[in-house]
Amino acid sequence: MPNSRNRVLVEGALAVALSVVFSAIRLWTMPQGGSITLEMVPLFLFALRRGGRAGIAAGAVSGLLQLFTGGYVVHPAQAVLDYPAAFGALGIAGFFPRASWFGMALGGVVRFVCHVLSGVVFFSSFAPEGANVWIYSSVYNGTFLLPTLVITAVLVSLIRPRLARVGQDRE
Repeated sequence: MPNSRNRVLVEGALAVALSVVFSAIRLWTMPQGGSITLEMVPLFLFALRRGGRAGIAAGAVSGLLQLFTGGYVVHPAQAVLDYPAAFGALGIAGFFPRASWFGMALGGVVRFVCHVLSGVVFFSSFAPEGANVWIYSSVYNGTFLLPTLVITAVLVSLIRPRLARVGQDRE
């Protein structure tokens, strides 16, 4: 059905646009990057409504737009890990529409892994001398990602039932 395909494209574009706008509204910012924002809310809502494939695509596009509108790059592989891969991972939630908390947690964990790997490989110089870079990167990234994920999951749980009235959720 062309109409439903257009609807998915429009919803995806709106989710991406809202995510990019929300990424610029920082509730709290870390010294070397990373912040608490609401950027994951529209991406999770879209993924849970339209499925994992569409969610991963929207997340990757959002990550690319964030990269191009102010991302911090030290190496091409780091750019991929911190932006399209990390945000595309959020779409994993769409594979678990009936277990949305699990899907959001899994998407958040995969995003966390992308950022930790990037931190270990490309930002280890920020770790204090003698510190384990894996622990440093995990703690650093967890400091903003865990609260962001909790806030996001609560908001998605409040908003999602209301969106069901706007259109069909994926079953």
